[in-house]
Amino acid sequence: MQDILLTVHSIRETYDPTRPFGPWLLGIANRRAIDRLRRQGRQRAREYPLSREHDAVTTPENIEEVANKIQLHGAIDSLPPSQRQAIEMLKLKEMSLKDASEETGISISSLKVATHRALRSLRRILLDRGGR
Repeated sequence: MQDILLTVHSIRETYDPTRPFGPWLLGIANRRAIDRLRRQGRQRAREYPLSREHDAVTTPENIEEVANKIQLHGAIDSLPPSQRQAIEMLKLKEMSLKDASEETGISISSLKVATHRALRSLRRILLDRGGR
């Protein structure tokens, strides 16, 4: 609001007293609002949201997250090849059962069984490593 008042004060000489005051003031407010929206749009186009990867400070949460990822990948690497392949394709790469079956030549039902067994093995491995 103060921004509009400063604008009105700075361009008061453009007001014609023979014409209505309301439309003149409304026109100024309208143009100021449009200018602000344009400015915000340009600023948003230049800014990128920060994620946890941009965090330069190492916090205990970051360390724990990295440790959990390392532990998970180690557990996946310890799986038998068929289970590891099923987890990588279906869970990590998020492939559909059909696509994974076509790429590997393994039936959909075999992929489901391998995934189920892999998840059960991962749960056991991670619980044993975590001491829980």
